[in-house]
Amino acid sequence: MERNLLGKVVINGKLLCKTGMHIGAAKENMEIGAIDSPVVRDPITREPYIPGSSFKGKLRSLLEKGLAKIPNRNIGSDVKMHVCDDADLAAKCGVCRIFGSTGKGDGKKNFPARLIVRDLNLTLDSREKLSDIDTGLQFTEWKFENAIDRVTSAANPRQIERVPKGAEFKMELVYSVEEPSHVVEDLKNLRLALELLILDALGGHGSRGYGKVDVKYDPLEAMTVEALKNKTEAQRITVSSLEDEDINTIAKLFSESRQE
Repeated sequence: MERNLLGKVVINGKLLCKTGMHIGAAKENMEIGAIDSPVVRDPITREPYIPGSSFKGKLRSLLEKGLAKIPNRNIGSDVKMHVCDDADLAAKCGVCRIFGSTGKGDGKKNFPARLIVRDLNLTLDSREKLSDIDTGLQFTEWKFENAIDRVTSAANPRQIERVPKGAEFKMELVYSVEEPSHVVEDLKNLRLALELLILDALGGHGSRGYGKVDVKYDPLEAMTVEALKNKTEAQRITVSSLEDEDINTIAKLFSESRQE
Protein backbone atom coordinates (compact mmCIF):
# COMPACT_ATOMS: atom_id res chain seq x y z
CA MET A 1 0.00 0.00 0.00
CA GLU A 2 1.08 3.60 -0.53
CA ARG A 3 2.34 5.36 2.59
CA ASN A 4 1.71 9.02 1.99
CA LEU A 5 1.79 11.24 5.07
CA LEU A 6 -1.50 13.14 5.33
CA GLY A 7 -0.94 14.73 8.72
CA LYS A 8 -0.34 14.25 12.41
CA VAL A 9 -2.40 13.76 15.56
CA VAL A 10 -0.64 14.88 18.75
CA ILE A 11 -2.02 13.28 21.90
CA ASN A 12 -0.96 15.33 24.91
CA GLY A 13 -1.62 14.48 28.51
CA LYS A 14 -0.26 13.55 31.91
CA LEU A 15 0.50 10.22 33.49
CA LEU A 16 -0.21 10.23 37.23
CA CYS A 17 1.34 7.66 39.58
CA LYS A 18 -1.39 6.33 41.87
CA THR A 19 1.13 4.10 43.66
CA GLY A 20 4.92 4.01 43.73
CA MET A 21 6.44 3.08 40.35
CA HIS A 22 9.68 1.31 39.47
CA ILE A 23 11.20 1.31 35.99
CA GLY A 24 14.64 -0.11 36.53
CA ALA A 25 18.11 0.83 35.38
CA ALA A 26 21.33 -1.17 35.37
CA LYS A 27 22.84 -0.85 38.86
CA GLU A 28 26.42 -0.67 37.64
CA ASN A 29 25.62 2.48 35.66
CA MET A 30 23.95 4.32 38.54
CA GLU A 31 25.58 5.80 41.62
CA ILE A 32 22.82 5.49 44.20
CA GLY A 33 24.49 3.94 47.21
CA ALA A 34 23.34 0.53 48.30
CA ILE A 35 20.00 0.37 46.50
CA ASP A 36 19.55 -3.09 45.01
CA SER A 37 17.24 -1.95 42.22
CA PRO A 38 17.51 1.73 41.15
CA VAL A 39 15.14 3.54 38.81
CA VAL A 40 16.17 4.93 35.44
CA ARG A 41 17.22 8.59 35.62
CA ASP A 42 18.16 11.37 33.25
CA PRO A 43 21.98 11.43 33.29
CA ILE A 44 22.10 15.25 33.35
CA THR A 45 19.23 16.33 35.62
CA ARG A 46 19.17 13.10 37.68
CA GLU A 47 15.39 13.19 37.53
CA PRO A 48 13.51 9.90 37.13
CA TYR A 49 11.66 9.56 33.84
CA ILE A 50 9.66 7.00 31.88
CA PRO A 51 11.49 5.91 28.71
CA GLY A 52 9.35 6.04 25.60
CA SER A 53 10.49 2.50 24.81
CA SER A 54 9.10 1.20 28.12
CA PHE A 55 5.81 3.04 27.68
CA LYS A 56 5.41 1.98 24.05
CA GLY A 57 6.28 -1.62 24.81
CA LYS A 58 3.71 -1.81 27.58
CA LEU A 59 0.98 -0.29 25.40
CA ARG A 60 1.80 -2.70 22.60
CA SER A 61 1.75 -5.78 24.82
CA LEU A 62 -1.60 -4.77 26.33
CA LEU A 63 -3.13 -4.14 22.91
CA GLU A 64 -1.87 -7.52 21.67
CA LYS A 65 -3.75 -9.15 24.54
CA GLY A 66 -6.79 -6.91 24.10
CA LEU A 67 -7.08 -7.83 20.41
CA ALA A 68 -6.24 -11.50 21.07
CA LYS A 69 -3.14 -11.47 18.89
CA ILE A 70 -1.05 -14.66 19.05
CA PRO A 71 2.63 -14.13 19.98
CA ASN A 72 4.50 -15.50 16.98
CA ARG A 73 8.00 -13.99 17.14
CA ASN A 74 10.71 -14.97 19.63
CA ILE A 75 12.68 -11.84 20.53
CA GLY A 76 15.12 -13.52 22.92
CA SER A 77 15.20 -15.06 26.40
CA ASP A 78 12.07 -17.07 25.55
CA VAL A 79 10.09 -13.83 25.21
CA LYS A 80 7.54 -13.78 22.40
CA MET A 81 5.47 -10.99 20.89
CA HIS A 82 3.10 -10.57 17.97
CA VAL A 83 4.78 -9.28 14.78
CA CYS A 84 3.37 -9.48 11.27
CA ASP A 85 5.89 -10.97 8.83
CA ASP A 86 5.34 -8.51 5.98
CA ALA A 87 4.04 -5.03 5.30
CA ASP A 88 0.78 -6.15 3.67
CA LEU A 89 -0.20 -8.15 6.75
CA ALA A 90 0.88 -5.32 9.06
CA ALA A 91 -1.33 -2.83 7.19
CA LYS A 92 -4.35 -4.97 8.13
CA CYS A 93 -3.28 -5.59 11.73
CA GLY A 94 -4.61 -3.39 14.53
CA VAL A 95 -1.35 -3.75 16.49
CA CYS A 96 1.40 -3.65 13.85
CA ARG A 97 -0.27 -0.80 11.95
CA ILE A 98 0.18 1.42 15.01
CA PHE A 99 3.35 0.07 16.59
CA GLY A 100 5.19 -1.21 13.51
CA SER A 101 6.62 -4.57 12.46
CA THR A 102 9.89 -5.96 11.16
CA GLY A 103 9.52 -8.12 8.06
CA LYS A 104 10.99 -11.61 8.06
CA GLY A 105 12.50 -13.59 5.21
CA ASP A 106 13.48 -12.76 1.62
CA GLY A 107 11.34 -10.22 -0.17
CA LYS A 108 9.55 -9.19 2.99
CA LYS A 109 9.17 -5.55 3.96
CA ASN A 110 9.12 -3.70 7.26
CA PHE A 111 6.15 -1.62 8.30
CA PRO A 112 7.44 1.43 10.25
CA ALA A 113 5.34 2.42 13.25
CA ARG A 114 2.69 5.10 12.83
CA LEU A 115 3.01 6.02 16.50
CA ILE A 116 5.85 7.98 18.09
CA VAL A 117 6.05 7.71 21.89
CA ARG A 118 8.17 10.40 23.55
CA ASP A 119 10.05 9.95 26.81
CA LEU A 120 7.85 11.05 29.72
CA ASN A 121 9.51 13.63 31.96
CA LEU A 122 8.33 15.01 35.29
CA THR A 123 6.00 17.97 35.19
CA LEU A 124 7.32 21.20 36.71
CA ASP A 125 4.93 20.89 39.65
CA SER A 126 6.04 17.31 40.40
CA ARG A 127 9.69 18.26 40.06
CA GLU A 128 9.26 20.94 42.72
CA LYS A 129 7.30 18.68 45.07
CA LEU A 130 9.69 15.74 44.76
CA SER A 131 12.74 17.93 45.27
CA ASP A 132 11.44 18.71 48.79
CA ILE A 133 10.75 15.16 49.99
CA ASP A 134 12.93 13.83 52.81
CA THR A 135 13.73 10.22 51.88
CA GLY A 136 17.50 10.33 51.57
CA LEU A 137 17.15 10.01 47.80
CA GLN A 138 16.79 12.63 45.09
CA PHE A 139 13.18 12.78 43.79
CA THR A 140 12.47 9.16 44.81
CA GLU A 141 11.80 6.87 47.78
CA TRP A 142 13.14 3.62 49.23
CA LYS A 143 10.92 0.55 49.36
CA PHE A 144 12.21 -2.17 51.68
CA GLU A 145 11.02 -5.71 51.03
CA ASN A 146 11.79 -9.21 52.25
CA ALA A 147 11.60 -12.45 50.29
CA ILE A 148 10.87 -15.32 52.69
CA ASP A 149 12.17 -18.85 52.12
CA ARG A 150 9.10 -21.14 52.24
CA VAL A 151 11.04 -23.95 53.97
CA THR A 152 13.48 -22.27 56.37
CA SER A 153 11.64 -18.92 56.77
CA ALA A 154 14.97 -17.17 56.16
CA ALA A 155 14.57 -13.58 54.95
CA ASN A 156 16.27 -12.09 51.91
CA PRO A 157 15.96 -8.29 52.32
CA ARG A 158 16.17 -5.94 49.34
CA GLN A 159 15.82 -2.22 48.72
CA ILE A 160 13.92 -1.03 45.67
CA GLU A 161 13.85 2.57 44.50
CA ARG A 162 10.46 3.95 43.44
CA VAL A 163 9.00 7.12 42.05
CA PRO A 164 6.54 8.12 44.81
CA LYS A 165 2.78 8.10 44.61
CA GLY A 166 1.48 11.41 43.25
CA ALA A 167 4.32 12.02 40.78
CA GLU A 168 3.12 13.27 37.40
CA PHE A 169 4.77 12.91 34.00
CA LYS A 170 4.15 14.75 30.72
CA MET A 171 2.86 12.45 27.97
CA GLU A 172 3.12 13.07 24.24
CA LEU A 173 2.13 10.54 21.58
CA VAL A 174 2.28 11.46 17.89
CA TYR A 175 0.22 9.43 15.41
CA SER A 176 0.96 9.71 11.69
CA VAL A 177 -2.11 9.70 9.46
CA GLU A 178 -1.45 7.70 6.29
CA GLU A 179 -4.91 6.39 5.43
CA PRO A 180 -8.10 8.26 6.49
CA SER A 181 -10.11 5.04 6.66
CA HIS A 182 -7.79 3.73 9.38
CA VAL A 183 -7.95 6.76 11.68
CA VAL A 184 -11.02 5.76 13.69
CA GLU A 185 -9.88 2.18 14.27
CA ASP A 186 -6.28 3.13 15.07
CA LEU A 187 -7.20 5.85 17.57
CA LYS A 188 -9.80 3.62 19.24
CA ASN A 189 -7.19 0.87 19.56
CA LEU A 190 -4.74 3.34 21.05
CA ARG A 191 -7.42 4.48 23.49
CA LEU A 192 -8.04 0.83 24.39
CA ALA A 193 -4.33 0.33 25.12
CA LEU A 194 -4.30 3.37 27.43
CA GLU A 195 -7.47 2.22 29.21
CA LEU A 196 -5.98 -1.25 29.72
CA LEU A 197 -2.85 0.38 31.15
CA ILE A 198 -4.95 2.16 33.78
CA LEU A 199 -6.29 -1.25 34.86
CA ASP A 200 -2.86 -2.88 34.71
CA ALA A 201 0.53 -1.57 35.89
CA LEU A 202 3.51 0.26 34.41
CA GLY A 203 7.02 -0.87 35.28
CA GLY A 204 8.11 -3.71 37.51
CA HIS A 205 6.44 -5.51 40.43
CA GLY A 206 2.90 -4.63 39.34
CA SER A 207 1.45 -7.69 41.07
CA ARG A 208 2.78 -6.31 44.38
CA GLY A 209 1.04 -2.96 44.06
CA TYR A 210 3.61 -0.98 42.09
CA GLY A 211 2.91 1.01 38.95
CA LYS A 212 -0.80 1.85 39.15
CA VAL A 213 -1.25 4.90 36.92
CA ASP A 214 -3.96 7.16 35.55
CA VAL A 215 -4.01 9.05 32.25
CA LYS A 216 -5.35 12.60 31.99
CA TYR A 217 -5.72 14.12 28.52
CA ASP A 218 -4.75 17.66 27.67
CA PRO A 219 -6.16 19.17 24.44
CA LEU A 220 -5.29 16.98 21.45
CA GLU A 221 -4.22 18.53 18.15
CA ALA A 222 -4.76 17.24 14.63
CA MET A 223 -3.31 18.93 11.57
CA THR A 224 -2.90 18.07 7.91
CA VAL A 225 0.37 18.34 6.01
CA GLU A 226 -1.08 21.34 4.12
CA ALA A 227 -1.70 23.13 7.41
CA LEU A 228 1.95 22.60 8.33
CA LYS A 229 3.19 23.67 4.89
CA ASN A 230 1.18 26.88 4.84
CA LYS A 231 1.44 27.57 8.57
CA THR A 232 -2.27 28.17 8.74
CA GLU A 233 -5.04 27.32 11.20
CA ALA A 234 -7.12 25.93 8.35
CA GLN A 235 -7.18 22.12 8.41
CA ARG A 236 -6.00 22.17 12.02
CA ILE A 237 -8.32 21.27 14.92
CA THR A 238 -8.19 20.77 18.69
CA VAL A 239 -10.28 18.21 20.59
CA SER A 240 -10.48 17.45 24.30
CA SER A 241 -9.86 13.70 24.50
CA LEU A 242 -10.16 10.37 22.67
CA GLU A 243 -13.91 9.95 23.07
CA ASP A 244 -15.80 8.64 20.04
CA GLU A 245 -17.04 12.10 19.04
CA ASP A 246 -13.50 13.51 19.13
CA ILE A 247 -12.09 10.61 17.12
CA ASN A 248 -14.81 11.00 14.49
CA THR A 249 -14.02 14.72 14.25
CA ILE A 250 -10.36 13.95 13.63
CA ALA A 251 -11.19 11.31 11.01
CA LYS A 252 -13.51 13.75 9.22
CA LEU A 253 -10.70 16.33 8.98
CA PHE A 254 -8.45 13.94 7.07
CA SER A 255 -11.22 12.46 4.93
CA GLU A 256 -12.26 15.94 3.75
CA SER A 257 -8.66 17.05 3.18
CA ARG A 258 -8.01 14.06 0.92
CA GLN A 259 -11.14 14.79 -1.10
CA GLU A 260 -9.92 18.33 -1.67
